[in-house]
Amino acid sequence: MISVIIPVFNARNELPATLGALVPATIDGLVREVIIVDGGSCDDSLRIAEDAGARIISSPRGRGQQLARGGREARGPWLLFLHADTVLEHGWGEEVTQFINTRSKAGHEAAAFRFALNDKGLAPRFVEFMVGLRSHVFKLPYGDQGLLIHRNLYDEIGGYADLPLMEDVAIVRAIGARRLHILASRARTSAVRYRTDGYIRRIARNLFCLGQYFAGVDPAHIARTYDPQYAQNTPPEEQRDVRS
Repeated sequence: MISVIIPVFNARNELPATLGALVPATIDGLVREVIIVDGGSCDDSLRIAEDAGARIISSPRGRGQQLARGGREARGPWLLFLHADTVLEHGWGEEVTQFINTRSKAGHEAAAFRFALNDKGLAPRFVEFMVGLRSHVFKLPYGDQGLLIHRNLYDEIGGYADLPLMEDVAIVRAIGARRLHILASRARTSAVRYRTDGYIRRIARNLFCLGQYFAGVDPAHIARTYDPQYAQNTPPEEQRDVRS
C-alpha cells in the first residue's frame, strides 16, 4: 500500500534506525516497498539498504531532486517521504492505517508526523513545542516530519520541486492546510546540528530562511546566503537541518 522514499547520502550512522522503524509495518503489509534514492554515497549506506531489502536507485545529489526521483519511481498508491535520520516511533503504522481508512477522502488528503528531537533538556523541548505550533496552527510541517500523500494528490500538485532549499515548504503549501493532517505519532530526528551550532543560533537561522522564502526570495539565493557551500553540492543529509 505504501512506498517509502528516503533520500540518502553517506547516512550509514542514521539509516539503520530509520529502516528498522519500518519493519513492523512491512511485516503487516502496510509498507510494500522502501526506495533508497542515493546521491552518490561512498560509505556503507547502500550495503545497509541492500541488507534491509530496500530498492536502490541513483539520482544527482540534492534532496529536492532525490525526492522527486523517488516519487516518480514509486509503485504504491500511497507515498511516504522520510529523511534518512528520521525515526518513526513505535505504533506509527496503526495510526497511518487508520488515517488511510477513515480520513483519506479517496486520496485527497496528506499527513505529517509530530516533530521530536533525539536530545535531552529544555532547549529541544522548546523547539518541539514551537514546531508543534507551526505545524498545527499554520499547517507547515517540514521534511523531517515525514510526508504521507496519496499518489493522486501528489501528481495533482506536481510533486516535489527541484529546489536547493525549501522543497518541503513548497510541497506542503501546494497541498494546502485543509488537506494536511498532523498525526499524533512522532518522527524523531537528529539534533546534531542544534548541538553543534547552538539552539538559539539554529532557530534564528531557520526563521531567517523561512522569512526570506515567504518574502519571495529565490531559494538558491537563500541557500547561498545561509551557507556559501550549501549550493555547491552539499550532501543532502547535511542540508536536512537548515530549518526545523
